[in-house]
Amino acid sequence: MQFPDLAKFSEIDHKIFTRDGGHSEGPYKSLNVSFNVGDNPDMVKLNRRLISNSFDAKNLLFINQVHGEKVLFFSKKDKSPITGQITGDAMVTDRQGLFLGIQTADCQPVLMYEPECGVVANVHSGWRGSIKNIIGSTVEVMKKKAGCRPDRIIAGIGPSLGPCCAEFVNYKDEIPQKFWHNKDKKDYFDFWSISCSQLVEAGVLYENISLSRLCTMCNPDLFYSYRKKNVTGRFASVIGIK
Repeated sequence: MQFPDLAKFSEIDHKIFTRDGGHSEGPYKSLNVSFNVGDNPDMVKLNRRLISNSFDAKNLLFINQVHGEKVLFFSKKDKSPITGQITGDAMVTDRQGLFLGIQTADCQPVLMYEPECGVVANVHSGWRGSIKNIIGSTVEVMKKKAGCRPDRIIAGIGPSLGPCCAEFVNYKDEIPQKFWHNKDKKDYFDFWSISCSQLVEAGVLYENISLSRLCTMCNPDLFYSYRKKNVTGRFASVIGIK
């Protein structure tokens, strides 16, 4: 799947992958891209290769996501290869040929592109990342490290847990009070609206934000959902500069 507002830029490529078309079996069936959920590592490698081949990308980067707020910047000025396990929850780059992959199963993948500066970003924003405003931190890195203007950023919020299913019965202990206005009377939170607000607060124009409005828990045939199945895989959202 693609966001039309991002797809119109021929110099970049991006895809939101469903859970279909891969090699994994059992609860991870079939295009699981995570090594950390109990799947056969050989199957994960094959699945990642399928995704890499779909972009003709020699450099597809997945990081160790920890529900934190660390934003990684990979500059085109740095010619050294990216090796080893890298920990973080958001990536920004102006390097051509580097494709940034985020793994999710209810959390939000947030893809961004600033066309004038030629900078892409990919964010893993679960509820913990949301309350830490990792989205705003990513826009700030795009500004400071690459000279991006937030009002030129095009953003897409991918399939994730929707307000229909994001129940937090212990929200008073987990979620700061400033977010409680995003809750309905049944303790369900609208994290899609929270992310849109954080993008706007960071300077992104509301009309430049696309929202998939696909709930992962409501669509377990299309996407992995941790809340639905607990033991499950992770689907990939990828963006890069050709």
